[in-house]
Amino acid sequence: MILIDTHSHVYSTDFGEGRQEMLARAAEAGVKTILMPAIDRSTHGLMLDTEKDNPGLCLSMIGLHPCSVREDFEDELDAIEQYLDQRAFHGIGETGLDFYWDLSFTGQQYIAFKKQADWAIAFKKPLVIHSRNSTDESIEVVREKQNGGLTGVFHCFSGTVEQARQVIDLGFYLGIGGVLTFKNSGLDKVVKELGTDRLVLETDAPYLAPTPYRGKQNEPAYLPLIAQKLADIFEQPIETIAEKTTANAKELFGL
Repeated sequence: MILIDTHSHVYSTDFGEGRQEMLARAAEAGVKTILMPAIDRSTHGLMLDTEKDNPGLCLSMIGLHPCSVREDFEDELDAIEQYLDQRAFHGIGETGLDFYWDLSFTGQQYIAFKKQADWAIAFKKPLVIHSRNSTDESIEVVREKQNGGLTGVFHCFSGTVEQARQVIDLGFYLGIGGVLTFKNSGLDKVVKELGTDRLVLETDAPYLAPTPYRGKQNEPAYLPLIAQKLADIFEQPIETIAEKTTANAKELFGL
């Protein structure tokens, strides 16, 4: 069984000296590829070093997280643009809108999001979208930017069936993570209405660990728990879910 973790911050300092052991556990669990979304300049070096130390397993994306959009966001975007001129990345992000933590820089979040959408189109790379408390607004930005050449994923999707269908109609995928296993999330009922054609798996490690590890540090080795929950929902073997979601991830990220 081969799985792809489409969204995992395995470069996080939270893993400390145990990073390589954690990545070995991921490989043992069948996770053969881990896509790493960027946060901001403070972690670009860690991400690129993790990729260098784990060739073929850890793949870098580049972008500016909405929670890192502050007064210096234009400098952050300039740094990303320099990286894009120097080398290829596997995606743009994570970007998007976050209306949960801080609304002080909402206008700047929109500017940064739209700029990164433009890069995704220009470089023909998938756009990785963070949309906490902002699913409708994020969908509208994608709708505005969609010219037939934009694709990507709404990471950690937790919206409604109607929102999910809008995302899919816009040519995007839904990133399904540990929230699916939470007892009262309701996400199980949403995905059951959608089928598996536009689903990809993710952990968002070190955050959002699935049940029974909820509240603890997450890691890619827990991805089979999310795959198993999907298998239970669709009454299919986990191998079928793994094959489909891995094929979806390969299609989306050009792997």
